[in-house]
Amino acid sequence: MSDPRIQKFNVEVDKIITHLHSEFAKLQTGRASAALVEDAMVDAYGQTQPLKAVAGITIEDARSIVVQPWDRSVIGNIEKALTLLDLGTTPVNDGVVLRLNLPPMTEERREQMKKLVGKIAEEARISIRQQRQEVHDDVKGESDEDVKYTLIEELDKATKAANDKVEDSMKKKEEEVMTV
Repeated sequence: MSDPRIQKFNVEVDKIITHLHSEFAKLQTGRASAALVEDAMVDAYGQTQPLKAVAGITIEDARSIVVQPWDRSVIGNIEKALTLLDLGTTPVNDGVVLRLNLPPMTEERREQMKKLVGKIAEEARISIRQQRQEVHDDVKGESDEDVKYTLIEELDKATKAANDKVEDSMKKKEEEVMTV
């Protein structure tokens, strides 16, 4: 049976990996994705809400996103929120829906995205190291040397596995970003 400290570490690592994947999903890779816009914060009904709470988001083709508000009175606020996202395009408002035509990715933009992927992956690795350090400090207080050694070994294996997941995700995303 695994130690509760190691189990807690694994739960935290799963949260970090999930967050990493959600951050990667927000990156533009040359094709339209709802994840690019769904978390844009819109002022609607006296409060700030994510776009996905006030509008339907559909992908028309490889480079077009259509945002259809459920209430036309907030279309101006949605347009403003989409403009602030800085996707390299401005939304086209026809009074019923907003269309975003994403520009083609240039080689320079792809290189910027690749660097951003690396930066996001590094933030995930830092979070994993911080979680490892917390558990390691807790395990150091263990009085039984054999138990302490075993737990530290188990923690190191879990840390390596987590870093491998981050590395795999990063490589896949870099490949996706660099694919024309």
